Amino acid sequence: MLAAIEKVPRHLFFDNTTNRPALLDHAYSDKALPIGAGQTISHPYTVAFQTEQLEIKSGDKILEIGTGCGYQTAVLLEMGAKVYSIERQKTLFDKTKIFLPYIGYGGAKLIYGDGYKGLPQFAPFDKIIVTAGAPYIPNDLLEQLKVGGLILIPLGEGENQEMIWLKKKSMSDFDRKTLGSFKFVPLLQNKSGN
Repeated sequence: MLAAIEKVPRHLFFDNTTNRPALLDHAYSDKALPIGAGQTISHPYTVAFQTEQLEIKSGDKILEIGTGCGYQTAVLLEMGAKVYSIERQKTLFDKTKIFLPYIGYGGAKLIYGDGYKGLPQFAPFDKIIVTAGAPYIPNDLLEQLKVGGLILIPLGEGENQEMIWLKKKSMSDFDRKTLGSFKFVPLLQNKSGN
């Protein structure tokens, strides 16, 4: 996991449309930074933590909710995962679907859509990672996870969320752990027109 994070050039993923070269000085700091459309790139620690908790094996089929700038997507691809990623912000989706292949990460299936609904047409998934704070765990995501699969989701509507780890034991039974407090932008429903 650390080798994958070292390979991905985080400094390329920032919003450079705002003429803020000073952000590049912080590219490898453990900070969330703006990427446009009111969204942020997660702290490197958060990306590493979520990735590690998913116990990714090469070939795992992963659903990512919240493509954003594609940084987490690139890390998952570096680990050999088959990535299906949903982004609701049209401007970020349009930018990232061009940007990721441009820098050598063209292997993900990127979809403009509502993360709460998941991608039933591509289910079941081995793992699901949510990269925004959700007020609840969407049932559609639980249904699209294969038995034995893992989901990692930041849960809570306030400034901080609790990272929840779930393992699907059967169609209706899950093991659950709480893994600490994190800060994420909110997971919003429906597609954005921006």
